[in-house]
Amino acid sequence: MEYRQLGASGLMVPVLSFGTATFGGGNEFFKAWGSTQVDEATRLVDLCLEAGVNFFDTADTYSQGLAEEILGKAIAGRRDQVLISTKGTFPFGEGPNNQGSSRFRLIQQVEGSLKRMNTDYIDIYHMHGFDGNTPVEETLRTLDDLIQAGKIRYIAASNFSGWHLMKSLSVSERYGWNRYIAHQVYYSLANREYEWELMPLGIDQNVGAIVWSPLAAGRLGGKYRRNQPLPPDSRVAQGGSPVPEAVVNEEVFYRTIDVLDEVAEETGKTVAQVALNWLLQRPTVANIIIGARNEEQLKQNLGAVGWNLTLDQVKRLDAASEIPTIYPYWHQRQNTRLNPLPKFYERFGDQEF
Repeated sequence: MEYRQLGASGLMVPVLSFGTATFGGGNEFFKAWGSTQVDEATRLVDLCLEAGVNFFDTADTYSQGLAEEILGKAIAGRRDQVLISTKGTFPFGEGPNNQGSSRFRLIQQVEGSLKRMNTDYIDIYHMHGFDGNTPVEETLRTLDDLIQAGKIRYIAASNFSGWHLMKSLSVSERYGWNRYIAHQVYYSLANREYEWELMPLGIDQNVGAIVWSPLAAGRLGGKYRRNQPLPPDSRVAQGGSPVPEAVVNEEVFYRTIDVLDEVAEETGKTVAQVALNWLLQRPTVANIIIGARNEEQLKQNLGAVGWNLTLDQVKRLDAASEIPTIYPYWHQRQNTRLNPLPKFYERFGDQEF
């Protein structure tokens, strides 16, 4: 297993982590992801550790805490062997303070996550989304206090806009507080908007990307084909997709699937493995969260590492999945010498993307 440094920190993480949104199936939305219980979860953790995947991602909102509880039981007796990432901010429980990133809420949620997972500390704690009601200073001071108290070790953002992240980094620098070392983002061959602003920001500020839904809620898993009905067992068909149907350009998507099929045949890999490997070649990407309802799916996803696509294959996938940019990015890209991504050019050459 390859390990990469996570942003501006000394923490090394495997390029793959295991996402636990499939644990529990506590409501209709998450049942469409999976309903993995403790015994099967323990077996999946075993397989991950055997493959060198020691990083597990969860959130308080996954089945309203049930996923955290199951993860805590699955790693019992081996907490020192694993890294745990969990999240706050989104709605949990009842009452007027059941969401957000206020001091009151974050302390409450961190304590709850620690109890549910039966651990004394959280390795990486994410703001699951940006809270536009709470002052950034309040959120970051609270997170810094929680680090000083030893309850969390690193902090990260998720689903932030560019200005959300940049303002947060600036506030941390101004006061000497701990800063976000990573940004958990949606990024896949089906949707590449991450590249427009968040990737350049990540390069400039050394914020590592942790990618969620790298297969676009299963759309890039190899079962979707042009002019065919949705697979009935898919998350999209069952209403459990976190990626809205409206944001996937159908013409571009199926054009990308055609090239994925070609590259899969050339490499002897599955479509899903090719799609995951493509992500591992991108700048800022430190880790990809893979999910699995069962052992077979997990083993398939683990096969995305240990090899690399060729430069030609990457360029073909880039070309197939490219969509028109919005303003101001199309204007900026008229002169890529003024707006470069040095690490990307170093690897792939000076090309539009």
